[in-house]
Amino acid sequence: MFTRKIGIDLGTANTIVFVPKKGFIINEPTIVALSSADNTVLAVGREAKEMIGRTPADIRAYRPLKDGVIADYYITKAMLKYFIAKAIGAFNFFKPDVVISVPAGITQTERRAVINSAKEAGAKEAHVVREPILAALGAGIPINSHSGNMIVNMGGGTSETAVISLGGIVSWASLRVAGNKFDSAISDYIKKKYSLSIGEQMAETVKIEVGSALQTKDKRTFRVRGRDMISGLPKDVVISSNEIAEALHGHLLDIAASVQNVFNETPPELVADIMEKGIILSGGTAQIPLLGEFFKRALGVNAYVAENPLFCVAKGAGLILSHLDVYKRTLLNKK
Repeated sequence: MFTRKIGIDLGTANTIVFVPKKGFIINEPTIVALSSADNTVLAVGREAKEMIGRTPADIRAYRPLKDGVIADYYITKAMLKYFIAKAIGAFNFFKPDVVISVPAGITQTERRAVINSAKEAGAKEAHVVREPILAALGAGIPINSHSGNMIVNMGGGTSETAVISLGGIVSWASLRVAGNKFDSAISDYIKKKYSLSIGEQMAETVKIEVGSALQTKDKRTFRVRGRDMISGLPKDVVISSNEIAEALHGHLLDIAASVQNVFNETPPELVADIMEKGIILSGGTAQIPLLGEFFKRALGVNAYVAENPLFCVAKGAGLILSHLDVYKRTLLNKK
């Protein structure tokens, strides 16, 4: 069967591709490895990520998206071409319709850049939908109901908070603090406390293994390897989940303040709905343990992590693809 529809969660950290009736067929890092000499693409996705911190001078690993928007058009196009070709297969001669996620605060220029790069990469039609809408759909929120629902979508580059009612975004905020900033905070914390320099991939591994939004009695530990900044030699240190909670605390407070600002701009009737239902958390960064409890303490509102939070946006794109004609008249035309 030929693939004619593809949903793409184009994230700063990961790109997830959904195809109706097949499910999530691609989940790879949003990274491209380039040869400096002739600017040719050497690797995309997982293969390119493995090159980070290990490449010779003539090979560079790029993240073509910065804070959820295209930072390098040529590299983004090459990456989309790779993912679309991988999704439709080598012998598919039909150009697919593509639904792509974009940040809530995207400008018209950035929006056009996404559409044009997708078409040049092999899409017949490219539809862009704002991430909080897709995340809400994927989390099972009835976006067309008249009551208010709040979603906080925490990805790699941005944390976006939105109140959704009657199929549209009522109030929202986009903060450029998310998974990548958390990795940097962990790296800086270990450097400051232990004089140990660690790479980008090690910082991400620490976050996944012992990340925590709150300090607890039952702390988990992980052995971190890096370079001693005093002797210059390899060194190991054991770090705990409580230390990671300390490292992430400032950034988490920033996200909580952003959510608070959205509450301030939301009509009281919708705030009352959210108080009753709670806040839904989605995105890869929402997988950090005790995040819901952190928001409950910080904001006084219950917060729940969606089922499979990493896949909410891609799942939402899949739901739109299944009912493309209906959504074309409503969501896809909303600027």
